[in-house]
Amino acid sequence: MKYILIVPDGMADDQLDELGGLSPMQAAKTPNMDALAQAGCVGSVKTIPDGMPPGSDVAALSIMGYDPAKYYTGRAPLEAANQGIDLGPRDVAFRCNLITTTDGNIADYSAGEIKTSDAEILMRMIADKLNTREIKFYPGVSYRHLMIWAGGSVDVSTTPPHNVMGQPVEKYLPVGDNEEKLRQMIWDSHELLSGHEINKRRVDAGKNPANMIWLWGQGYAPALSSFPLAHGVTGTVISAVDLLRGIARLAGLKAPTVEGATGTIDTNWTGKAEAAKKALETDDFVMVHIEAPDECGHQGDLEGKVRSIELVDSEIVGPIWRKSKEMGPARILILPDHYTPVKLRTHVGNPVPFLISGNGVFEGDAERISEIKANEDPDLVVDEGHKLIQLLFY
Repeated sequence: MKYILIVPDGMADDQLDELGGLSPMQAAKTPNMDALAQAGCVGSVKTIPDGMPPGSDVAALSIMGYDPAKYYTGRAPLEAANQGIDLGPRDVAFRCNLITTTDGNIADYSAGEIKTSDAEILMRMIADKLNTREIKFYPGVSYRHLMIWAGGSVDVSTTPPHNVMGQPVEKYLPVGDNEEKLRQMIWDSHELLSGHEINKRRVDAGKNPANMIWLWGQGYAPALSSFPLAHGVTGTVISAVDLLRGIARLAGLKAPTVEGATGTIDTNWTGKAEAAKKALETDDFVMVHIEAPDECGHQGDLEGKVRSIELVDSEIVGPIWRKSKEMGPARILILPDHYTPVKLRTHVGNPVPFLISGNGVFEGDAERISEIKANEDPDLVVDEGHKLIQLLFY
């Protein structure tokens, strides 16, 4: 049996007047997912436990079968695992975004989705100027980077920058242990980055400059139980982002790098599908995570979000499902990790829709996967997100 898990990040959204009262999922042309829904069943699952932040870190753990209440320590240590950074018992990892500020406000959490080549130069300059014996900065992909603080503290309140677009920097700076040092690093970075030649060129080209770092998502190293041992499979996770790849490595799954996978709508769609198909030749379980719908949601890009969902269907779901069927019995689970409404441009922790189809799955009444309205009864309801994976492996 082949088991496929596809996660279009942030795909769920609200019904919108601009789409004639439809959501982006409902407006998108998704013949492959429609066929799977009609042959299987759809449901609703709560991926974000009560009282926990509605982020991809929490939701991804849920989707992969790990109870966030037990395993979640923060976003950054999950990303550190993918970079091969070994955290000691007293090391604290912080996510470090390159952001754009304008007139004292957070204007862009991604610095215009800055290219990794430019971001690496900027982050190496930050490391050269701000590293100490205890604090080290590590470049990552695009705007996503890390800071590791040996002997630091997690007892500090930080805010994801994508949650406070357009809001004052000063209002959302870290509060708690070591707040003065954290704040000073943020302000120092602004002075260092604002005059950098790369940012001067970006401004001249009409692009958002990466003129400040933003620290958030801190935590100690988690310890995840083995996914292969729990489910009796070997497996691979295909993703462009460190978060998912880090969870995969901690869980004992492979996480190959796909050239041209960017985490945006211009990602290497074909490359990701081919990597998944190749993994199916040797592994029983393959997970494909697609960041593009989430990025479009954060950017308020409605057209891009609809298009990204259609690309998920045509370039990911269709080719991978066809390949799996050629290899024998197979089962597929598809769901977003959380809502990222284009009107709000941030995450929402509502229960998300899912579809499951394939060998042994009963046929429900739905025509397609879609957000569940208040007056609708889905085929299945899963109140604890970390138990959803059991439907795939039953």
